[in-house]
Amino acid sequence: MIPKPWRPVCVALLASCLAAHGAAARTGKGRKAETAQPPALTAEAVNAATLAQPGAGKSEGTKSDAKARRAKSSDDKPDPLIVKAQVLLDRARFYPGAIDGRKGDNYRHALSAFAVAQGLPAGETLTPEIWDKLQATSDKPAVTDYTLSEADAAGPYVERIPPKMEEQAELKSLGYTNPREMLAERFHMSRDLVSALNPGKPLDKAGTTIAVAAVDPMGMDKPKGKDLPQEPKVERIEVDKSSRDVRAYGADGKLVAYYPASIGSAEKPAPSGETKVKGVAFDPDYTYNPKYAFKGVKAQHKFTIQSGPNNPVGLVWIDLAIPSYGIHGTPEPEKVGKTESHGCIRLTNWNARDLAAHVTRGAKVTFKDD
Repeated sequence: MIPKPWRPVCVALLASCLAAHGAAARTGKGRKAETAQPPALTAEAVNAATLAQPGAGKSEGTKSDAKARRAKSSDDKPDPLIVKAQVLLDRARFYPGAIDGRKGDNYRHALSAFAVAQGLPAGETLTPEIWDKLQATSDKPAVTDYTLSEADAAGPYVERIPPKMEEQAELKSLGYTNPREMLAERFHMSRDLVSALNPGKPLDKAGTTIAVAAVDPMGMDKPKGKDLPQEPKVERIEVDKSSRDVRAYGADGKLVAYYPASIGSAEKPAPSGETKVKGVAFDPDYTYNPKYAFKGVKAQHKFTIQSGPNNPVGLVWIDLAIPSYGIHGTPEPEKVGKTESHGCIRLTNWNARDLAAHVTRGAKVTFKDD
């Protein structure tokens, strides 16, 4: 028992000790937590990003980093290291969906598919072994400069894309709504990442130099039939309903490309079994048939929606030998792999164009249910 005269002194000493301990914790652990946060997002930070060895500081797989990330809110800034990894995956044709600097399902699944293709164990975390393989695929900067042209600034752009298909049929074109949307899709990025990499820069002014993902820009041309299919030719396509992805294979059985996908829904499930590719249409119109009975569409007559990147099937339709089913693009690339489709297989517009450029007529298509 502490004598009464000493109690105030002991209490004061105890409070002092606790305060000192708290200060040490804040300056020690606080600094450690700060170092676990991603650096500011700039082109320089992305190009210089590297995966630290375990125990050497920031690493996607370290415990301190994982703890810090769990505490972060979902609207935090993209991670330069993840941006760089996503660009490298995109270049290697293991597409992570829209490049956004976040560890979403599309990124993690693409990372795992890449690891397996490299003879490494399947895994959805960026390990030093996977990082080394990724870096070996390309030594070019992950982010580069792009100067907006007069055509980029001028468009033309559509003021608004109405949500209802019947209203979309009244538009003369289903083009982009603004330069940011166009630039994001051209360079395989999310719109938020375009803004985050270029704060305060006018995206509607010719001559503006911005930072973009250094990937093969998506074209808008219609390739001539005599130039298709391009090498490497795709002879077989595998659509995996459970993992929500599409894998393209060459005649030798080698994996040519990996794409995230939205595949069917409870209302309109994707087919099962096998079919084949009948043909490819670039920049197609879309004709709605009331027999489809899509939820939210009340029209009882056929109507046609004009072509464009915001067309319901995007910039490409790969026709399958099952009536009304196909592999196609989408007006909402950032939702691919995260939402359902009207029974078909939905890819980002740049992925749909990539597959369409390489797939052979008559290519076998297999649907995997589990």
